[in-house]
Amino acid sequence: MQLFEGTVQEFKDVVLANQISDTLAQNYTSQLRKKPATSEKRAWDVSLRVLKDSLDYSGLLQNKIVIEYRLPYSERRIDALLFGTGEDDNDRIILVELKQWSNDSVSDSDIEGNVRVKEYHHPVAHPSLQVQGYVVDLIDFKETFREEPKIDLNGCVYCHNYNKTVNPVLYSEKFSAALTSYPLFSKEDSKIFGNYLKERLASGVGSEVYKRFALSRILPSKKLLDHTHEMINKHQIFNLIDDQISAYNTILDRAKKQAKSKEKSVIIVKGGPGTGKSVIALEVMGELSRKGNNVIHATGSSAFTKTLRSIVGKGYKNAEKRFKFFYAFTNSQDNEYDVIISDEAHRIRKNSNDWGVPFMYKSKKPQVDDLIRAAKVSVFLIDEHQVVRPNEIGSVNLIKDAARKFGVKDSEIFEFELKTQFRCNGSDTYLQWLENTLGIRASEVITLDKSTGMDFRIMASPQELYREIQKKNAEKANTARLVAGFCWPWSEPKPDGSLINDVKIGDFELPWENKKESWTWATHDSGMNQVGTVYTSQGFEFDYIGVIFSNDLIFDPNTNDWAAKPENSYDQMAKRGNKNFREHLKNVYRVLMSRAHKGCYVYFMDKATEAFFKSRIQR
Repeated sequence: MQLFEGTVQEFKDVVLANQISDTLAQNYTSQLRKKPATSEKRAWDVSLRVLKDSLDYSGLLQNKIVIEYRLPYSERRIDALLFGTGEDDNDRIILVELKQWSNDSVSDSDIEGNVRVKEYHHPVAHPSLQVQGYVVDLIDFKETFREEPKIDLNGCVYCHNYNKTVNPVLYSEKFSAALTSYPLFSKEDSKIFGNYLKERLASGVGSEVYKRFALSRILPSKKLLDHTHEMINKHQIFNLIDDQISAYNTILDRAKKQAKSKEKSVIIVKGGPGTGKSVIALEVMGELSRKGNNVIHATGSSAFTKTLRSIVGKGYKNAEKRFKFFYAFTNSQDNEYDVIISDEAHRIRKNSNDWGVPFMYKSKKPQVDDLIRAAKVSVFLIDEHQVVRPNEIGSVNLIKDAARKFGVKDSEIFEFELKTQFRCNGSDTYLQWLENTLGIRASEVITLDKSTGMDFRIMASPQELYREIQKKNAEKANTARLVAGFCWPWSEPKPDGSLINDVKIGDFELPWENKKESWTWATHDSGMNQVGTVYTSQGFEFDYIGVIFSNDLIFDPNTNDWAAKPENSYDQMAKRGNKNFREHLKNVYRVLMSRAHKGCYVYFMDKATEAFFKSRIQR
């Protein structure tokens, strides 16, 4: 996706005609099915006019330019890409990040790699580090950067409202390495910026470079579990961008400083499915462990925790001691650990006195208190719309209130929100449509079309759904999984270890995941022939997901609203005395239908619900 493509001269003509923001807005709406914010249109008008002025100084006319290019597997857009050949005869692409930050809005941060900007409530990454993330991301996923003849990809920042002679925080010595690799141009640098572009692009117009770039194959996205062992035991694997960088920097910084400080820090990272919360959790854990910190990863998911233990292996300082459950801190000493990373923090429970908690850990103290008390630095990664049981009470307010009980200052409570989507083919539009359709959260995205890139299909029968999932697994093992709402009993395995076909729809029969080894369902070959639930799939991701949308939640055309049908549910723990059962079920299907990178295929047991979904798909 890109909102403008043409020659530099064509771009300048549109800017001079005062049509650039209207042109971009029109393409934005046609491609994303929603209108851009007024503030974004205003930013286009201002920043792109300033970019045009520097292009005047560069003398570039026929070079190719792209405005608002979407990164692969992400909704994050690069402000501008310019194509050409440099004075060194190298084919080149220049990535330009445009910032309207002023000296009044930017101040220093005590967090390494970050600065503070008035419009944000939390520290943000230095813009040169942001650009580094975009450059590495493109090189990671665009095959053309691995081919000959080589294309150089350079990145820079143009802070056109920033004066480098007045309190130049952005030019501090501590950012010198980033500034050398990814230069930052200020308001007085219009001609210098123009010459920078001229030197690197003016010896060729870049049409062939653009063609190679535009037609380049997008390489497969990385799956978290495929790289977990390497992330934890060796080195960083995933490239971070935007608020991922800010959150990562803050966690590492506070972990570094906690040895000299007696103050606790609490860091909250919010984000929907596929925004990279678990990537941050495991990358942070790996980096801190290699630095010698005593760091623990905790979740409320048996399947996810046991899978991580298995993948990382016993060689990692005894994996069972490093990957724990939320209930495992009831007997911990104050500040026993340097850092506790609570992944899937929405699954934090009221206390650790539930069924299933080993006797030695049982406690009626708030579970969130145990987590904060035991760590010098507490990290919580959370999506409040993934709460799927009434005893899961994790929320941002709960964490903040608990932090203050332990005397954590507001200045040491950091809150970040991840908005860039990496799952669902990088389509936040798909997730907005899903949430809107399920009545979870309103958005402009009412109908779904192919522009999202997400392969969404409604299947006529469960057999067709299963065949499609098996087809994907035949192409590449463990690429796809089948899941369903919890609307059938879940039997113990037979004495010989075989499973009972509990999930029955007409003459379609399959077993649930193995009750004695349910944690293996997401990663082992056996899981390809079993049906998973929200409890075994939450925290995992696949290329494709097949969903049996059961009849515990239906859309009632008479009331034009969603209705829960507890009589069709076998999830006794979730429905017992639960006044919010309908909302829990909405969250369940949101989780199930957002597990995949490439495609979601659905069979609806209730035909009125199917008809409602079909009415929200553009043919």
